[in-house]
Amino acid sequence: MKIDIEARVEAARNNFLSGYNCAQSVVLAYNDLLGMDDRLAATVSASFGGGMGRMREVCGTVSGMSLLAGFISPAVDPTNMSQRKANYALVQNFAESFRRENGAIVCRELLGLPAASSEPQPSERTAEYYRRRPCADYVASAARIVGEYLAAQE
Repeated sequence: MKIDIEARVEAARNNFLSGYNCAQSVVLAYNDLLGMDDRLAATVSASFGGGMGRMREVCGTVSGMSLLAGFISPAVDPTNMSQRKANYALVQNFAESFRRENGAIVCRELLGLPAASSEPQPSERTAEYYRRRPCADYVASAARIVGEYLAAQE
């Protein structure tokens, strides 16, 4: 099956603009290819938004790509070191691609915030929020990285 990368990128961006967090937006753009329904995809990726529970650590888009890597290159047998190595290599590949394109993989660094956050309250999604946040672009970047990887595997 040929992947329409730009359609997946736009789906991820639209997911974010409709209120999903950054991790959910990336995962929901590909969940149909990986055997997850929308509810499961949104559920398993929900906690990774805002740099993991809004702590502003690893960007949720990178966590979303990592979650997808678990389906793309599964490592379900803890004794199978070659599967684990392949999975970790894919996670590192995704993260490095994102870092090269965006300058960092840590949420607070991407957003120019001085420190990690302990405030769990999500930001209200308003026109001002979307105007001052580059997150939709980071979501698109992550979705493109995954799509290009999948297309190269075809």
